[in-house]
Amino acid sequence: MITLLAKLIIPNYQKTSDSKVRESYGILSGIVGICLNVCLFIGKFIAGLMSGAISITADAFNNLSDAGSSIVTLLGFKLAAQKPDTEHPYGHGRLEYVSGLIVSMFIVVMGVELIKSSITKIIHPSETEFNTLIAVILLCSIVVKLYMFYYNSRLSARLNSVAMHSTAADSLSDTIATTVVLVSSIFTKFTNINIDGITGLAVSVFIIYSGVTSAIDTINPLLGQPPTAEYVEKVCKVVTSYKGILGVHDFMSHDYGPGRRMISLHAEVPADMDILVAHDMIDNIEMRLEHEFVVNAVIHMDPISVNDPETNALRAKVSQMILDLAPGLSFHDFRIVKGQTHTNVLFDVVAPYECKFSDEEIVSKLKEQIKGINPHYHCIINVDKKYI
Repeated sequence: MITLLAKLIIPNYQKTSDSKVRESYGILSGIVGICLNVCLFIGKFIAGLMSGAISITADAFNNLSDAGSSIVTLLGFKLAAQKPDTEHPYGHGRLEYVSGLIVSMFIVVMGVELIKSSITKIIHPSETEFNTLIAVILLCSIVVKLYMFYYNSRLSARLNSVAMHSTAADSLSDTIATTVVLVSSIFTKFTNINIDGITGLAVSVFIIYSGVTSAIDTINPLLGQPPTAEYVEKVCKVVTSYKGILGVHDFMSHDYGPGRRMISLHAEVPADMDILVAHDMIDNIEMRLEHEFVVNAVIHMDPISVNDPETNALRAKVSQMILDLAPGLSFHDFRIVKGQTHTNVLFDVVAPYECKFSDEEIVSKLKEQIKGINPHYHCIINVDKKYI
């Protein structure tokens, strides 16, 4: 249904990187979610009143909170689509992540409230009723929530949206929760053993777990998580496909919301390459990256000496030193600058966060070994952290 509605009412519905298209998808998903969740709340609330089961009533109010979550998601997509302004030059795309975080908090709060009600029901149990009408209402709820999980998952993948992912996770948790409620109601009906409170407690714990995991998924991009290795590999493959690019390093990615990513990297080129030719090549790469990956790309050009025998010989020795020093280390921007009294040896070492040596120890050990090759070598070594 969502796909059909998108085709009918969203212009350029396939252009999901466009902020207006994303906004339209968010509004459509939000409206559908509000309508379905309100219907589910009414049905389950009636079933809860008829049966007297706290687990069914709790599940009903969980759906009501989902309707509120859908409103937050809708507003999040609407606000995220605002154009950049003087106070927010990179746009408002991260508001989509914020809306996902708020939805997650709703889920956690609802779970805590349901725990309180369930504990009360365990301490003070009461008789519950179960009939065919209640069973039909719960079965319909399971089917509807499975559908909501399906379309929100599809939209999450299509839009690369953590907010949609949180909504899909919420729908899946609701499906499991309602299934547990149905099974417990049937169990109580045929055994006369009242497990309503215990079931409500189990559902509450599951709801809280779902909320916490969804919150983590939305907090990570807000804090600044690294790009995926697959994404970096694709970008670097494009850059190194150009004749004249010797290597890529210092890749950084800044995510200001879906469709608002900025990347920067250093591209190594031969030092004797014509500067105008190299600059034109870098410009072409930046434009291609912007077109293929929908990013703002900035590439710094690093000249590398490839025809100096002394530089090449020392680079090979330093490479072996770094390999022997610790796993995961690498280096770049290697060059030497000869002077009358000494020769400067300059390069950057890239160290993973889990490296057993401190930055100071890495620099000290490498300086000592390079000095052993030639006492006139003066090392200038910078240690970078491995972001990917």
